[in-house]
Amino acid sequence: MKNNLFWLIIWGIAFGYLEAAVVVYLRELYYPEGFAFPAVLIPDHIMLTELLREAATLLIMWATLCLVYNRLQSRVAAFVILFGVWDIFYYIFLKLLLNWPESLGTWDILFLIPAPWVGPVWAPVLVSIGFIYAGTITLIHNHQNHFLHFGKGFILLEVFAVLIIIISFMIPGTAMIEQTLPNHFPWYLFFTGFLTGIGIFLYSFYRSGHTQ
Repeated sequence: MKNNLFWLIIWGIAFGYLEAAVVVYLRELYYPEGFAFPAVLIPDHIMLTELLREAATLLIMWATLCLVYNRLQSRVAAFVILFGVWDIFYYIFLKLLLNWPESLGTWDILFLIPAPWVGPVWAPVLVSIGFIYAGTITLIHNHQNHFLHFGKGFILLEVFAVLIIIISFMIPGTAMIEQTLPNHFPWYLFFTGFLTGIGIFLYSFYRSGHTQ
């Protein structure tokens, strides 16, 4: 368990650096004076390449975990750990390489699938911390052959919570499409999704019976 978790963290840190390196190259090309909104419109073929790179990153993560874990619950738990570590170290490496972001309140382009996600840095970092916590305690129980029972209601509520968080990012993401400055983050919507997701997980985790 400890060995697997150690290498998952190393994998996430390494991938965080690779992601940061790609951003360094893109900003050198499109933001030589430093990244700032309004976002620069890049050629369609470059945008498509970036979209496919993001999708490939997620696929590589999932394929790696399928080689390590046999059960779906363990794979999902490990995936969110990887995602969280990757995202946090992505910002750490950007700070080391570019001295960016200036603060946790700095606006960033977070994702492009299926439409641009934009938000302050603290928001994805907070989600990543939640991912790491939930994934770690689930993996610990799985390692002890305690596989948690998450029913359909849990899955639907968690999907609902995730969609709310995504919408909270996509609302200011319209600024990227319109080439304007994002000036308002719907934090009330974000925290509704985040607290719902964490709350439902904790309730189900501590109330759930364990199945072998």
